[in-house]
Amino acid sequence: MSSLESLRARVRTAYRRIAEVDRPEVWIDLRPEPELLDEAVEIAARLRAGEALPLAGKLVAVKGNIDVAGLPTTAGCPAYAYRPAADAPAVARLRAAGALVLGTTNLDQFATGLVGTRSPHGAVRNAVDPDRISGGSSSGSAVAVALGIADLALGTDTAGSGRVPAALNGIVGLKPTNGLISTEGVVPACASIDCVTVFARTVGEAHRALDVLAPPVPASTPAAPHRIGVPAPEDLGRLAPGWAEAFADVSERFRASGAELVHVDLTPFLRAAELLYQGAFVAERYAAVGEFVDAHRDEVDPVVGEIISAAGQIPAHRAFTDQRRLAELAAEAEVQLRGVDALLLPTTTGHPTIAEVAADPVGVNSALGRFTNFANLLGLAALAIPAGRVGGLPFGVTLVGAAHQDRALAHVADLLAETEPVLLAVAGAHLSGQPLNHQLTDRNARLVRTTTTAPVYRLHALRTTPPKPGLVRAEAGKAVEVEVWELTASAFGSFVAALPAPMTIGAVELSDGSTVRGFLCEPAALHDAEDITHHGGWRNYLAER
Repeated sequence: MSSLESLRARVRTAYRRIAEVDRPEVWIDLRPEPELLDEAVEIAARLRAGEALPLAGKLVAVKGNIDVAGLPTTAGCPAYAYRPAADAPAVARLRAAGALVLGTTNLDQFATGLVGTRSPHGAVRNAVDPDRISGGSSSGSAVAVALGIADLALGTDTAGSGRVPAALNGIVGLKPTNGLISTEGVVPACASIDCVTVFARTVGEAHRALDVLAPPVPASTPAAPHRIGVPAPEDLGRLAPGWAEAFADVSERFRASGAELVHVDLTPFLRAAELLYQGAFVAERYAAVGEFVDAHRDEVDPVVGEIISAAGQIPAHRAFTDQRRLAELAAEAEVQLRGVDALLLPTTTGHPTIAEVAADPVGVNSALGRFTNFANLLGLAALAIPAGRVGGLPFGVTLVGAAHQDRALAHVADLLAETEPVLLAVAGAHLSGQPLNHQLTDRNARLVRTTTTAPVYRLHALRTTPPKPGLVRAEAGKAVEVEVWELTASAFGSFVAALPAPMTIGAVELSDGSTVRGFLCEPAALHDAEDITHHGGWRNYLAER
């Protein structure tokens, strides 16, 4: 396909996915599909002219408290809405790099909350389990990425809003060093510590966006062996069942990759976290929107209104006392971080249901910020990454580093990726019961599930021995049956090394919006191949032949 055809196909696929998942609560304002198709024409023209567009055709969702030209900025409160004259600088940078903005996403109103339920547009349901919260406040942005609609999304983070939703939906949440990405054009929560954040499905994708969003800074690579700080098990406090064991397993995976684990005392970090809501710093929320909230209590979420109005009653002398205390804790935290490349923590403490939040909205929310509330107060960088599942639900960890160690954290995260199992989608001779399936089972591969691709592929019967199909992405595609197998990284490497032409390994999009490695085919092999897409899969074709 030409660049234009490919760009337009990406747009159409995104809007098909929006209709398929039927999650209207994710969005506040969704741009019409024809607008993005027209922008795809402009991007294709820029590419033909030789312009370098590192994010060409990437689909982006933007949290509803960040200005997008042409759409109202509401911060989740329709009565507060205004029409921005221009994009926020963060949005403008993405667009300049070739990204396409889908629309603005739902959030905990005025970015006040870690649950994703405090919105007049409805609670944003989790991408994996709709009975559970998505996490907030950047709820819609995280779910748009997790459901495979957007490639990237912008959120904001004051207390953990760019990390907790990432963990609960199984994606990456990059919270940069304070000030690294401009917060101009953002409705503030606590303006002095707010950060614009990035959601993506991989660390690499998140950092490609960061390269566009932030001015270049020297990228340091931690010297091997990496030193990773970990807390004592008893310092973690109460976690959801199975989460302490999952965290211990992730720690051991880092050790197995060659990292040295170093004990870190969490006390100064946790004491600093308490200052965010139990001290005077929350008064900055009142400074941001307090007068509006007091004048519009009937149009503001009750929990949000109570938090922000109460913040206006904090006496001024508390601010100076808390600033002095924070400086002491920052010095203690700096000592703990000295000599380690990153501090490893569970991103949050558990994954509550929407009903549990409704029963105790403040208590549940407070528990979710245990390991996130301190980062912006202390001016630290953080990278939330998925780390498997517990009880079928996503589990995530966060790497915390000193200011401006954002890119170094990505190098540390790569260690975990080296121990991650590889998911491989197969569509033909490697299916269960087919002649080449032994190439997987001989490598102790495990069948994860049978599913279908996204409806963007064509299947062809190749003239090979043994017979096998060729899967190719196409604009007029359909869903094709595949099996997803899990292999170790080393087993996957040996498998790929033995792969004969015309087969290739590439990214295959599944029906749930996720992307895994999978079998694809060199286009040259299709010239005399029969198109068998209408059978829906290789096994159906064999049965009907």
